[in-house]
Amino acid sequence: MKKGEINLMKKQLTAEFLGTYFLVFSGTGAIVIDKLTGELTHVGVAITFGLVITALIYAFGHVSGAHFNPAVTIVFLLLKRIETKSALQYILVQCIGALLASCTIRYLFGNVANLGATLPSGSLKQAFIMEFLLTFLLVIVILSSALHKKANTSFAAIAIGATVGLEAMFGGPITGASMNPARSLAPAIVSGNVSTLWIYLIATTLGAIAATYVYKIIQE
Repeated sequence: MKKGEINLMKKQLTAEFLGTYFLVFSGTGAIVIDKLTGELTHVGVAITFGLVITALIYAFGHVSGAHFNPAVTIVFLLLKRIETKSALQYILVQCIGALLASCTIRYLFGNVANLGATLPSGSLKQAFIMEFLLTFLLVIVILSSALHKKANTSFAAIAIGATVGLEAMFGGPITGASMNPARSLAPAIVSGNVSTLWIYLIATTLGAIAATYVYKIIQE
């Protein structure tokens, strides 16, 4: 690998690390702060998730593609928009960034509200299906607004942020509205509540993969 390529990869991995860190820090931090103060409310938490992802896409999208989500990186890998080695590095730094964000929140506030961990309020089947569908929709929006040849990509960040906020608003009370394995992995591990983590790792990944193949049908 040439020096220029190494420097580019460093920039991309740094962007993915920072983006995932601040996504988890802001989003799950909002859950913890709302639990402590009661000031934000569920709607405020959902808006926080939507706004932070919009801001981060504008900040880092031109550097790394602004994945901040292992499921999204897998999608880009399936579409051959990223090489396998780079995808694995993306996923690694995303998880590290998320874990450090949860550690930061625990250090600042203690183990409050399971550090914003995603936990089902109903049955496991309900949570699995919801997370599959939420992630499916998010990935469809990402691909259609950011990758499709006819898309107006200047508005992609707004479309994606709005989708995250919307899904967090109506899906949050049921499943926590993860849509992101790293977002669920970090608070679950750091808080010690991993009993239902498998749902948020598997359902989100399967939803993203399904959306990829549906997008390819639409695109073609």
